[in-house]
Parts: sequence; C-alpha cells; structure tokens
Amino acid sequence: MKNTFMVSLVMGMMATGALATECVCPVCDYPMTTQSRDNYTGFRIYKNEHSLYSYNYPNGPKEKHKKDNVGFGTTVGNNLADWLRVEYETLYMGAQYSQKDIDFEYDIWANFLNAYLLYDCQQVVAPYVGLGLGLTGIWGEIDGELDNAFDLSYQVMVGVIFKLNQRIDLDLGFKYVNFGKVEHHHAVSKVDATQLYIGAAYKFGL
Repeated sequence: MKNTFMVSLVMGMMATGALATECVCPVCDYPMTTQSRDNYTGFRIYKNEHSLYSYNYPNGPKEKHKKDNVGFGTTVGNNLADWLRVEYETLYMGAQYSQKDIDFEYDIWANFLNAYLLYDCQQVVAPYVGLGLGLTGIWGEIDGELDNAFDLSYQVMVGVIFKLNQRIDLDLGFKYVNFGKVEHHHAVSKVDATQLYIGAAYKFGL
C-alpha cells in the first residue's frame, strides 16, 4: 500500500512538472515549451537590384555601371530579448559585364555584425529595422588587371520575420549596403547595392 502511494505521488509530480513547462499558444493552439531557443543559424539569398559599380578616374570622368545579380549568405545570431537581436552575417556576390570594350569582373565577400530592433506580434510575426557594420574584401579585375582591397562597410535593413513554428523562422527584407572601394592603377571602384532578400533560420538552445 505504501509503495503504491509513493508511485502515485511520483507520477503525479512528473505530470505536474510536465504541465508546468508547457503552455498553449493563444493563436495556433499548439503546445509551447519554456525551453529557451534564443540562438539561431540560417541562410539568405539576395537579389541585388542595380548593384552600382562606380568607376572613378582621377581628375577625369566618373562612370557608374549598374548590374542586377544574385548573392548568397549565412547568418548566426542570438535573441538577447524579444525586441533585440545581434547577428553575424557573411555573404558573397559577384558581377561580370563589359562597357565600351572594357571587361569588368568583381568578386565581393562581406562580413557584418548586425543589430536589430524588433516588434514581436504575438509570437507570430516580427517587423524589424537593423544596422550592420563590417569588413568587405573586394576583388576587381579590369581588362585582366586584378586589384583587391579590404574596406569598412555598412548596411541598413528593414524586414519581417515570420515565425513558422518553434524551430523555423522565415525572413523577408530589403536593405542598402555600401561595400567600400578598391583602388586600381588608373581609377577607383566603389561598390554599393540595394538588395531584396529571403532567408530561413533554425532556432536552438544551448
């Protein structure tokens, strides 16, 4: 009799503990655990609208060439609070084109530390604004002559996070990014772009 009572007590405590760590989402009626999933890792695809390669001659004309292209990147971040997150982002983009019988080719690898302010709407969607500062490597080849440089860069972002479930987020956004410049033998190339992007993130706890 005493053993039966102890087993019943332990099972009751386990059931109570399980109930204490779960709640029901008021929107989707799915069970939600209190386990922290403040860390995330993900990827992004960037559609570069009019990436601008400004080719400046010293004491001469300034030429601006726009090129639409695609970039790819990854992110790793942490939600410090419901309204604040920090993130490391790395991305690659490139371009090839010809103007006035001159061949241009650019490869860009950028790394940013981003900070976002979010407005969390019932754990379903979260509009945000963000700012990123970083370092970019630019490799510019003009008619076979390759020059490269590492320069400070910055970006500003606006977007919306859609919280599909407790593990997966979908991210849609728009940003302006200034990658910096690279000096050539006869000119200087400055590179910036406006980008539309879509991404997904997997959330986890440590």
